[in-house]
Amino acid sequence: MCELFIKADARLWESTTRSLRIDGMVTSVRLENFFWSKLEEISRRDGMNVVQLITRLHHESIDAGHDLGNFTSFLRVCCARYLDLQVTGDIPADVTRPIAELDAPIILGREREKYH
Repeated sequence: MCELFIKADARLWESTTRSLRIDGMVTSVRLENFFWSKLEEISRRDGMNVVQLITRLHHESIDAGHDLGNFTSFLRVCCARYLDLQVTGDIPADVTRPIAELDAPIILGREREKYH
């Protein structure tokens, strides 16, 4: 069983640091390459680049009152949830379908039922 994970391409868990500008401030985000590839996929679905997606997530997190003490962990969880929601069929596997067109309140309701 573990062979599937152990023998994966080691580049997937190597970290890459990217500098980006959010509201005029330069910040660095360090994530494993696997997560960068998922963020790229998510951003492409809605016609954005990764910096635009991260900036939007940052702004909306602040607006929602989230503690951004560990923003990189938040980004990792966003990627994991994206994959989980694809498995459940809540986010279509068809990457040409924008995420913005999905009914977020219904999807979030189903997810809450699953975890509570």
